[in-house]
Amino acid sequence: MAKRKVLYICHNHPEIRPGGAEAYAYEVHEAIRDGGEWESIFLARTGPPFSKAARYHDGTLLTGVNDTDPNQYFFYSELDDYDWFLGSSKNKPAITSHLRDFLLAHQPDVVHFQHTLFIGFEAIREVRNALPDATIVYTLHEFLPICHRHGQMVRTTTEKPCMEESPRRCHECFPDIAPQEFFMRKQFIQSHMSLVDLFIAPSMFLRDRYVDWGIPAEKIVDEDYGRFGLSTPTPVVPRKTRNQLGFFGQFSYYKGVNVVLKAMKRLHEEGVDAHVSLHGANLEIQPQEFQDEFNELLEASGDSVEYAGRYSHDQLPSLMESVDWIIVPSIWWENSPLVIQEAFIHQRPVICSDIGGMAEKVTNGVDGLHFRAGDPESLAKVIKEAVTTRRLWDTLRAGIKPIYAMDDHVPKLLAMYDDLIAEKAGSATTSVGASA
Repeated sequence: MAKRKVLYICHNHPEIRPGGAEAYAYEVHEAIRDGGEWESIFLARTGPPFSKAARYHDGTLLTGVNDTDPNQYFFYSELDDYDWFLGSSKNKPAITSHLRDFLLAHQPDVVHFQHTLFIGFEAIREVRNALPDATIVYTLHEFLPICHRHGQMVRTTTEKPCMEESPRRCHECFPDIAPQEFFMRKQFIQSHMSLVDLFIAPSMFLRDRYVDWGIPAEKIVDEDYGRFGLSTPTPVVPRKTRNQLGFFGQFSYYKGVNVVLKAMKRLHEEGVDAHVSLHGANLEIQPQEFQDEFNELLEASGDSVEYAGRYSHDQLPSLMESVDWIIVPSIWWENSPLVIQEAFIHQRPVICSDIGGMAEKVTNGVDGLHFRAGDPESLAKVIKEAVTTRRLWDTLRAGIKPIYAMDDHVPKLLAMYDDLIAEKAGSATTSVGASA
């Protein structure tokens, strides 16, 4: 009997743009591909700004990624063809022709959207139109459908995290956009998302925000990211003082890297012996104002901060080995940051913002420490406590529990797919029986 097929659709490929959702989506594809029970297909959007490559072949927007995995494909789109407000593709044939042909050629039993960014919410409807019997699953990685401000749910008026949307509140953040337009935006996005059979929420906080927004609670299942673990623990380097900290992530305003720099500048001026290594990427695509502040703060922090820059996933064990603490300083809610799982895989306590998915995944005083989100003084105080309190690191490290393993996650995903397929088949049989 032929294997069932699952198609994963993602907004980027992790080899082109390192990112949490991309890394997770690709790891799931690899795990299911190598498991042999199902056939997995991975379709990743490519194009500017993360890839400079032009479309590969005339007449099609799709191409294979490499020869080693024939079930990986790129779907090319231009940034100018994407409507940021609606999350919609302006290039309709890209969806109704190129994507449709791909779907019909592969005939997946399940289409699992990891993201529609740069692709368009219309892709959901096209799956439903082209493959009426297919099951559609959608993992909610962040809040883009809810919030026009890059899905961050941070108010432009106060720079404080936001708990809810409404046409009035969104208009306050974007005075140039009428409340009526925000109303229509929500209607447009929800009309496409209503076609999804099941949503997956990797954190309870995120799930609750989407229920508040209007997705029926019974259509959202709580399921954290499964991750590949380590065969051997990362070695513990003997150090007199546990004063080495690491930041791993995107260099952006919302990720809070400048909060770290401000805190380190303060500690540097106080003479506190603490050191941070900044590991990440994409500083060059940030607004110039942010880049200027980053560079000024980096210089003011002296030798207490090292700008390490981009890293590959293969380097992570050795980089984690070189630090004692991992800082996750995002000013937005986050969901289930993969860097927290990676820190726990490598037995490193986490210092994180006290909001959203970060506070949910890190227990203050058990496996890490919390500080007030967006507050450099609070972070500086917590860092000082972390590096000067004797045996605190050992205590928190002992409180770290094993992460949710990919070997446990994948069977749950496949069971969800099987149940949804059976449910759809049962509905079709009932419908036929009733009509007869």
